[in-house]
Amino acid sequence: MAPFPRYAIYYAPPRGSALDQFGAEMLGYDAWRGATLPFPEDVVEQEPDWRDVSEDPRRYGFHATLKAPMALAEGRTERALLAACADFASIARRIPLITPVVHSISGFIAVVPGERSKVLEQLVADAVHALDSFRAPLTPEDRARRNPSKLTARQVEYLDRWGYPYVMEEFRFHMTLTGRLDDTKREAVIAMLRKRFARLKLTELAVDRIALFKQAEANARFTIIGEWPLRAG
Repeated sequence: MAPFPRYAIYYAPPRGSALDQFGAEMLGYDAWRGATLPFPEDVVEQEPDWRDVSEDPRRYGFHATLKAPMALAEGRTERALLAACADFASIARRIPLITPVVHSISGFIAVVPGERSKVLEQLVADAVHALDSFRAPLTPEDRARRNPSKLTARQVEYLDRWGYPYVMEEFRFHMTLTGRLDDTKREAVIAMLRKRFARLKLTELAVDRIALFKQAEANARFTIIGEWPLRAG
């Protein structure tokens, strides 16, 4: 088992924003406060098993992965990682703009870009490279948990190099709302989530900040311990 604590560099919507509130309500968890939230009553009425449907992403909080969860490498500290995140955010760069939509991805439902963004993909690749020195090597158990036999050769290469198989051209930006669902269940859930998401009237989203999430121990949920706006340039 990987050592703890673990850290992840994610995009999280601005605290208190409509998107932040939407994600927290759907997951029943606010990663900013580390607080459990009640689900919206109409969601539970339509999907009585919503707690189970949203169980997997609840552990992580509402986010999009930039640098996947990792234990710290030997000699690295939380304080140094906080400083490195601040340094990364201070570099002038183009700020990705996406059109967020609710869609199915690999069997689960998430908020994703309406179309691919090279600027967004570059931001994520930069984060993967810049912060990798903080990552402890995967343990054999954690590598096995990724089911490498089910990955492509390129994904296995990335898993061994970066500790995560879905980086570079394999990366797909997504803010997860459910676990994997069967086809019959997925159709009803995605219709419900699209209807609720439409209420936000969010036609454009700037991926303009990074956040550092921390998981203190194996059974703990991730909480946000730092946030930095990206410098536009």
